[in-house]
Amino acid sequence: MMTWQGKLTDRTASIFRGNQMKLKLANIQKAKISTPAFIKAFCHHKLIELNATAVHADLPVPDILSGLCSNSWMQQNLQCLLLDSTSIPQNSRALFFGQLTGLCILSVFNVCFHTEDLANVSQLPRLESLDISNTLVTDISALLICKDRLKSLTMHYMKCLTMTKPHILAVIRELKCLLHLDISDHKQVKSDLAFHLLQQKDILPNLVSLDISGSNCITDAAVELFIRQRPAMQFVGLLATDAGYSDFFTTKQGLRVAGGANMSQISEALSRYRNRSCFMKEALYRLFTETFSVKVTMPAILKLVAVGMRNHPLDLPVQFTASACALNLTRQGLAKGMPVRLLSEVTCLLFKALKNFPHYQQLQKNCLLSLTNSRILVDVPFDRFDAAKFVMRWLCKHENPKMQTMAVSVTSILALQLSPQQTAQLEELFMAVKELLAIVKQKTTENLDDVTLLFTLKALWNLTDESPAACKHFIENQGLEIFIQVLETFSESAIQSKVLGLLNNIAEVRELSSKLVTEDVLKHIISLLGSREMEVSYFAAGIIAHLTSDRRLWIAHDFQRRILLQDLIFQDIFPTPWQLLSTRGSALGSMGCVSRLQ
Repeated sequence: MMTWQGKLTDRTASIFRGNQMKLKLANIQKAKISTPAFIKAFCHHKLIELNATAVHADLPVPDILSGLCSNSWMQQNLQCLLLDSTSIPQNSRALFFGQLTGLCILSVFNVCFHTEDLANVSQLPRLESLDISNTLVTDISALLICKDRLKSLTMHYMKCLTMTKPHILAVIRELKCLLHLDISDHKQVKSDLAFHLLQQKDILPNLVSLDISGSNCITDAAVELFIRQRPAMQFVGLLATDAGYSDFFTTKQGLRVAGGANMSQISEALSRYRNRSCFMKEALYRLFTETFSVKVTMPAILKLVAVGMRNHPLDLPVQFTASACALNLTRQGLAKGMPVRLLSEVTCLLFKALKNFPHYQQLQKNCLLSLTNSRILVDVPFDRFDAAKFVMRWLCKHENPKMQTMAVSVTSILALQLSPQQTAQLEELFMAVKELLAIVKQKTTENLDDVTLLFTLKALWNLTDESPAACKHFIENQGLEIFIQVLETFSESAIQSKVLGLLNNIAEVRELSSKLVTEDVLKHIISLLGSREMEVSYFAAGIIAHLTSDRRLWIAHDFQRRILLQDLIFQDIFPTPWQLLSTRGSALGSMGCVSRLQ
């Protein structure tokens, strides 16, 4: 957990010093930890497994090996060592694994691991599982040294191999104990090694799993024949190939397939290839097409999507395709059946992707679409402040009307979820208020009272709630003039209540309330005081109550103030308790002000 959250550092690793804890397994993947801290914290323990995948460059492979070999117990008893994507300094001498005589499992995927290093490793007396994927090995002949004990060999994307296909197959043929073989490759490489392997009738008779994903010239018939000749086969990897589509792969009992033909194969691929971006993006693409019209909640699949996003944060195709899959899996009512914690993780990963790829518009659009989901927007924990900043920036991009409506609706809800302090800290607040007012002005000019107008009015109302800064921005951008035009253009109570709700927010700001004491503003407020709609008349009364309670505003107009108070007193605007609860919470301030004037 510490490594996932980035909390394992030189300082926090110190808790593992001493003998109070007796560690057997250590996972320091992606940790930013130095060589001295690693040695002091972990190398005195009796570890049997160490996962140092993608540790920071401050802890290179030679130092890891040196530290482990400094412990004589670990030399003989360390069984599993994972060094995937771990750095090796330039001009470093050959790596010496020879002292780790107890090693059974070794993975050096994506490491500067050479042919001479393979020769050294092949002499380990207990070695049974080896992953040399994407290394600098040019010749695998050294594997013949361990042919009588090697049970699992992974050689994904061996881009530096200089051996001929017959020579490679001749070596593989001699690995008599091999149960698991992975010779998958990047689809673009168009490797035909797997094609030639499938033609070998008597090769690897005891094989249990074979991964040839990404290979070229693979057919259902060839794979089916190979598996029938080896009845113990339990897994085959066929993603990014032309195979896996025949009925054989769905009817064969006990056979798991990582491919793209159906949801079962895609799920297996997402699980198997969580650390391989080339296959993760392929599996996600297949998942997207498969879930485009899905009607069943699939939390297990969404969790695999989240794993892919978390493991490949800087891979744009993975992040973009994953965001589209997340949309498919949570749209409409599907999100209701998803665990809140899972939805929170996916939403947070989406925002992390936005930070890593701030200029990729389609990714931003997918994130905005996910926020329009009411389940996510209301129930799921995520950083509302960051979300508000993102949505407001999107709002100012002048996107197509549909996306604009979505941005406005999300803004209106997020504004309610921010504290007044957070609203004041929004750098995007001024531009958002200006853009929202521009939308209101356009809709009013067009005499168009559509859903976008209602959302926009609500967003402005919510943004100005207990926010003097937003109220000030509203006035500075001719908001009062625009809202008077709205009242003169539309007579719908839904519009009137939102306009008056915002004016009520301004009336509550002592420094700005004087801006409302004008003939135009008061004329419309007084006319709405007698509205049959309770919420409209209530907000109108609230504004008058706020304005008349401040005598400073009426020094030269006391007679007019008394008339307003009389109008207020004789209006039947006081709601019953159940009516009050049905109105917007921010209006409660108006109720208190009205009560003080009675």
